[in-house]
Amino acid sequence: MKEKIVKFISDNLINLDDEIEIKDDDNIFEKGFVNSLFSMKLLNYIETEFNMEVDDDDMEISNFSSVNRIEALIKKKTEVLSD
Repeated sequence: MKEKIVKFISDNLINLDDEIEIKDDDNIFEKGFVNSLFSMKLLNYIETEFNMEVDDDDMEISNFSSVNRIEALIKKKTEVLSD
């Protein structure tokens, strides 16, 4: 899962520097890798790729700020779906 998230972010970076390395806990917004417009693209990717819907309650930037946080959100939402 993490590999898919990192690949999507890397493939869609605003900053096209080839030497950028995204660590699992890096805040991708604070590091300048992505902006608020990208967050909508990221949301669409998450919902489509992982077959889930992100509710309004989960629409906090902190849920999307790092690879680990995105993964935690996906796990939380998919566990709810499987219950």
